[in-house]
Amino acid sequence: MSKSPLPTYAIVELLIRLTQYNASIGDYKGHAPYDNNVIVKTSTGTIVFPEKLILKQFESPEAIAEAELTAAAAGFNPSA
Repeated sequence: MSKSPLPTYAIVELLIRLTQYNASIGDYKGHAPYDNNVIVKTSTGTIVFPEKLILKQFESPEAIAEAELTAAAAGFNPSA
């Protein structure tokens, strides 16, 4: 992970965007960096974002391709 912390609101914005593809993702509860990824805990499960995707959401959200959003939503793991 980069030396500066990732903006939490960019993660929340990504979660909101992903509900278009998977309505069961849930609300942001917390996150933890892992290698070049970020593990995000939601009210209904977990999802892993590449750090680059969060930074893209922060810097230039319109540059995120629909395929990237679809792939991220597909990686959601609901709680058992």
